[in-house]
Parts: sequence; structure tokens; C-alpha cells
Amino acid sequence: MDTGANRRKPSDQSHDVARLGAREGLVLTAIVENYIANGDPVASQAIARQQNREGLSAATVRNVMADLSESGYLEQPHTSAGRVPTAQAFRFYVEQLLHRMSSPPKALPQPTREQIEETFTGVASATDFFARTSHILALLSGGVGLALTAPGERELLEHVHFVRLSPARVLTVLVTTAGSVRDRLMTLQRDLTAVELETAANYLNTNFHGWTLERIRQELGRRMERERSEYNRILRSLEELWEKCAMDRTVQDKSVFVEGVANLMDSEADSKHLRQIFLALEEKQRVIDLLSAYVNSNNTSVRVVVGLEETIPEMRDLVLVAAPARRGQEHLGTVGVIGTTRMQYASTICTVNYIADLFGRWARSPQ
Repeated sequence: MDTGANRRKPSDQSHDVARLGAREGLVLTAIVENYIANGDPVASQAIARQQNREGLSAATVRNVMADLSESGYLEQPHTSAGRVPTAQAFRFYVEQLLHRMSSPPKALPQPTREQIEETFTGVASATDFFARTSHILALLSGGVGLALTAPGERELLEHVHFVRLSPARVLTVLVTTAGSVRDRLMTLQRDLTAVELETAANYLNTNFHGWTLERIRQELGRRMERERSEYNRILRSLEELWEKCAMDRTVQDKSVFVEGVANLMDSEADSKHLRQIFLALEEKQRVIDLLSAYVNSNNTSVRVVVGLEETIPEMRDLVLVAAPARRGQEHLGTVGVIGTTRMQYASTICTVNYIADLFGRWARSPQ
């Protein structure tokens, strides 16, 4: 699992842990866990009672809490003598938690695994998988379940046909395995003969049947770098044809599934802020931008981001737990949860990770 938990922006920043000694870390972890469990400001006496076995007196705990407050890990509500964790404290807590969970890896309880497996029984397409993902994640996490398909993920090539209409003008007919048919008029940079177009179509249909449209584009680019001479000239023509016929915005559009927004009502007391969050989640492009900012094809495991205000200001007090959905090395989408800082981190991380792995197994199996 990825320990880049304290991301204030898409680049990693992992310095909070280094600033705390063992005693400060112990006290801060206890404060965060108390706050997650009860939602109330945490008093030093409560922590001292819990940490008595560690030999920490009430006076020592008060001093440590004062230092933590000065360092930005704790804050004190006006009407309470207790302290509440800041976003910085939750980032520290999550980073420590991910480290503990990774060795050995923490497993989901068997009943939860069975519930997840049952949810995906009979899934016939990746789109269906992602749609069910948002539902089960919202149900199990008590937060907002998210699933995002990668560009072109839903489109698998059945066959393509090119027809020369006039110099440098070509009609393309693209058929996907799902049965959708796309025809498009294209103007090329140079003229291609009917024989060249037929050769290009045969090459695509023979080599890339059943591939995603985005994966074909990537492979053509890879072969362009590898090959030279006349073969490379043919590939250049193929690359232009494919870019213009298959990778237009109608194919590139991503689909995002969002479910469980109402779950935030139980924990968000500020009705104005809650309304702002709801409006932000209704704008699917903003959700796509959020997920794309933190999870991409370079990620291989779960990410936890505390405080999403840099991407969506309205989500300043929320947490994202997300993971890439992959088939081997191919990034096909993202699954995740948005919740409050009082979420059950361990179970949510395990659930997101399990579903991401399940997608990988499903995507590699014969459909």
C-alpha cells in the first residue's frame, strides 16, 4: 500500500512523521482514535488513563498535547478544554496506519469478502463493474462510493474499415465489441491510396482485435519508437488514422459513478458547507478532475488524501481513499471513497484495495 498519505497536493510530501518522537506519536495516535470513536474533543485525563501502561502521567500527557498543539497537530475548540486533531494529525495517523497494515497485509473479514464477491456476480462488462463498485463502497464505508473509467476503457475494437473518398479525405467505420458503430469523415495530412488504407485496416484488425482503443493508441506509439524504414512510414499513417478515427472526444469521455452522497449528512453539521459539497459532487467533471489529480497510471496501490481543498475547495475537511483499477500494467479506472476525517480508515482502505484487486482478476479472466 502507498504510504503517501499526507498529500496536500498531487505531489507527495512525507515529512510529518519525522517531526514526532515515539512518545508524541503514541499520544497523537490515541487522540485521533478517541476522536474517531466519539467525535468529541479529547481531554488529557482520558489519554493518561489509556496510556497508563506506557508510564505516561497526566502531567506528561498535558505537556505532550501542548507541544502537539504548538506544532499544528491539535486545536482547541473555544468551548472545550479538550483538543481535536487537525488535518495534519490525520495525515500522520494514516501514514502510520498504512505502514502497520502493509506488514503483514491486513485482510478483510470473510463475511465482507463474501458480500463483495456476491455484488459482482454475473458482471459482464467493465462499465457494469464500476457501476456496482460505487454502490458497494458507499454501503460498506458509510461514505461516498466512487468509480471512474479510464479514457476508452469501455470501447474494445471489433473491426475498422477505411474508405478513400477524395485526396486526403477518408471515411472510417469503427465497430466495437459492444456493437456500437462510429463513422467519421477525416482529413489527413497526406493522401493515402485505397491499397494503403486497406493495408492499415487489415493491420489494425489482425493485431488489435479486442484491444481497448486507448491501448491501441499506446501500442502504435510504442511500435513507432521501435521500428524504422518503410514499416515506420506505414505506422505513421496508421497512427494518424487511429488518432483521428478513434481517439476523438466521443470515445475519450470518462464515465464516473457516484453513490452515497447522503451518507455525509450524518457527520456534517454545517448545512451550508454540506450543500456546497453536494453541489460539487453533482458536477461529474469536478469529481473526474479530483480522482485524476490523485490517482493515475503511475500509481499501483491505495492512496489516502486528507483534505481535498486544493482540487475542490468545498471538500477541505474530507478524505479520499482511492486505488487504481488495473489489468496487469494497464490502468483502466479508479475506485474510491470520499468520507469525513472520522471514517474507519483501516476497513475502508482494505475494502478499496480488495475491490481494485478484484477488478484486476476479473479483467484478466475470460469474459
